[in-house]
This record gives sequence, C-alpha cells and structure tokens, in this order.
Amino acid sequence: MTGSAPPGSTRPPRPRPDQPLRARWDPIADRDATDDEAPRGAFGRFLHDYGWRVYALPVLVILTVALLVVTVTEHGNKGDETATVDPKARNAEVAKETTPIGAPTNDIAPAALPAGALPDGGPYTEKGDKEFRMLEGTSDKIGTGSEVYTYSVEVEGGLNPTDYGGDASYSKFVDTTLSNPKSWIGGGKVAFRRVDSGEPDLRISLTSTDTAREVCGYQIKLETSCFYPPDARVVINEARWIRGAQSFDGDDLTYRQYLVNHETGHGIGYEHHLPCEQNGALAPIMMQQTFGTSNSQIMALDPNMEANRAFTCRPNAWPYPDK
Repeated sequence: MTGSAPPGSTRPPRPRPDQPLRARWDPIADRDATDDEAPRGAFGRFLHDYGWRVYALPVLVILTVALLVVTVTEHGNKGDETATVDPKARNAEVAKETTPIGAPTNDIAPAALPAGALPDGGPYTEKGDKEFRMLEGTSDKIGTGSEVYTYSVEVEGGLNPTDYGGDASYSKFVDTTLSNPKSWIGGGKVAFRRVDSGEPDLRISLTSTDTAREVCGYQIKLETSCFYPPDARVVINEARWIRGAQSFDGDDLTYRQYLVNHETGHGIGYEHHLPCEQNGALAPIMMQQTFGTSNSQIMALDPNMEANRAFTCRPNAWPYPDK
C-alpha cells in the first residue's frame, strides 16, 4: 500500500519506507548535494563540521601564548627586583670563575685617583718572563677551620731579588701573615697549608708590573693586584710590594700584610669590595685601600657602590684585627 498524494498534486505518492527496492525520493536533489560536497577536502569538511570554532581556535592559542609570556616576564622582573647580592657573602666556587677578581674595570684617568698613584721609592721589574718558580717550603695545617686551602709561594722569573728582598724574605712574610690569628684563620672557617709541589688551591705570586697588567687588566692606569682563578694565582704586583700605597703613609710593612690578606681574600671567595662603613673606623680588609681609605676615592672606581661618600676609614691590614 502506498501513501496518498496531497490534493491537487501531480507528484507520484512517496513510497512507504517498509517497501522493498525503495528508491530515493528526490535523486536529483541528492545528486546536487553530493556534487556540492565532492570538492571539499579535509579542511573543507572540518570547516563544514565545526564552523566558527575553526577560526576561534588559533586566536585562543595566540592569546594563551601571550598570557604566558607576560606572566613569565613579570615573574622574572620581580625576581630581579628582589634578588640582591650581599657584598660580604663568600663565593666558595670562586675558583671556577674565568676572569680576574678584584681588579678595577672602569676606565678612569690617573688624575681622578691621586691617592692611587704609585709612591716614589725603590726600583722594581717592569717586565718578567711570565714563568713562575715555586719556592721551597711546606707547613702543617694552619688554623682550625674545616676548609683547608693549600697554597704555594711563587716568584716570577726575571725579578731582581735585591729589589724585593729575596725569595726567603718574601716567602717568610707570606707564611707569617697567613698564620697570624688576625688573618683569615681567625674566623674559624678556613685554614691553610703550604705546599711546594703539585697543584695548590692558591699560588701567592710576586709578579712584574707588565705581567700583572696583562693578567689583572689595565683599564685604569694604576698598578693593581688581583686574583686570577684560571691559574689559581694571587697576583702580588711587585711595584706595590716595593713602594706601597699613599693611603698607608709610608707604612710598607702594614701595606704588605694588607696586600697578602686582601688578594688572598679574593682567592678564598670574597669577590666584592667593601666601603668604609663607619667614619674613623678601621677599613674593612676587602676595601680597596690601595686606592684610598675614603669612600669618595674608591667610589670613583665603583660608582654603583652604596656608601656614604663622606666617610673615611683608617688603614687596616687584617680581616680580624681584634684577635
């Protein structure tokens, strides 16, 4: 039985769905629909199925990435604002550094640092042979600290022993300075032991001016000393050893003690220089006393240093002067 056609219609009645061999009611319309869909590829079908969502997805991805970038940037900026470096902190990994520690890096004319000019005095060697000899001498552990630094005493070839007092004098002076309770052992954290072979932690080396300039840098045209981690070398500039510094007013003995302690301080991890913290007090051992004991003088080397420019300290050779 078939369905009845509507009144006035000439179209044949629609077959019932349960009749066998049922054909499509409107094959032409079906064919047209098929023809429309045929050219569509994968993207076309995707677009047909999901519509506006196709365009919304990339926009959402871009917005998400932008939000992540902003979040990370703000977090990083906050970290920069809150992270501060304690200039008194000790870097136990200083030996892994690859650049000189303690040498000034700003370009400053000598006239701007009159206190840093080399005083008049005896002769010194300008050009050595850049080869260092390790002087004989060993010691037991010096100090009670658990961190033991081995050190050697060395002299660059080409230096005139008459100028600096000879190997024995220099060697004894270094040993006596580092074994003093007022030196670094006085803090109870580090100890020293002298060796004359192998690879020491520190090579306390009397050095010609040209070699010191090459190792430490010569941005300021003043004689400086430094610590050079790649060679574990505590560079003691012979010109300073012999002539001292104006800020010590001719007290070369105290200045030499300061020189050994200050540069060794860099070698055991005290990377940063300190200002005068109290007017009239003893200068911190890690103050650049070679160039002055007034903040106004040393801040010409380090304009970012936070300190009272009016403060002036007294020269000091020791990390623990009250011991």
